[in-house]
Amino acid sequence: MTAQVDHLVVMAASLDQGVQWCEATLGIIPGPGGEHPLMGTHNRLFSVASPAFPRAYFEIIAIQPGVTPVRPPGKHRWFDMDDPHLQARVASDGPQLIHFVASVPGVASAVKALSAQGLDRGAVVQASRQTASGLLSWRITVRDDGQRLFYGGLPTLIQWGLASEDPAHAAHPLDAMQPSGVRLEALRVSHPQPKKLQAAHAAIGLVDVGVIQGAPNLVATLTTPRGLVTLESKGV
Repeated sequence: MTAQVDHLVVMAASLDQGVQWCEATLGIIPGPGGEHPLMGTHNRLFSVASPAFPRAYFEIIAIQPGVTPVRPPGKHRWFDMDDPHLQARVASDGPQLIHFVASVPGVASAVKALSAQGLDRGAVVQASRQTASGLLSWRITVRDDGQRLFYGGLPTLIQWGLASEDPAHAAHPLDAMQPSGVRLEALRVSHPQPKKLQAAHAAIGLVDVGVIQGAPNLVATLTTPRGLVTLESKGV
């Protein structure tokens, strides 16, 4: 099994704040995104593809005002977005790097590989959103409690396309994106239990994300029009 970094996740209190943060911090205006009726969220996207991460993009995501998720009551949104502590941190400090998503050729097999490590990555949920070129579909792991695990250091898993599709031919958001001027150069995670996290990454074949011992943190290094920028989750 081979997993690769699919996208970084920055949460914002509102999408407008996320756009303003992106322009001020990274020097670009993010491209269009879409709405996720299943979760009651919406986003803006742009490419951060680089030689080290050739299929990577950047997601700025926020809860969509006035929208009730289609997801059954009692089941939380993805990426811990319903967590009061995380919401308060984003409200007080502004948009925050919180997580990353890794693409896998077989999401069900990847979930089983993590289960063998004693880790419940969550159920595989079919999701989709409309784009200018048609319906974009994917299968993604979401726990009922919405938790990211390892303070966001264990990626959510995604497989693009419908269950019946060949992953090699499935549509991917990056297919419709032009270079943004921002590139992901490095991604690393620190955690008090690095060996457990390293084993989890190895189980899904994720090799391009460094894991070290330390206080919980997710660190992304990007080349941008404003120079080299480092984003950190700082244990949220």
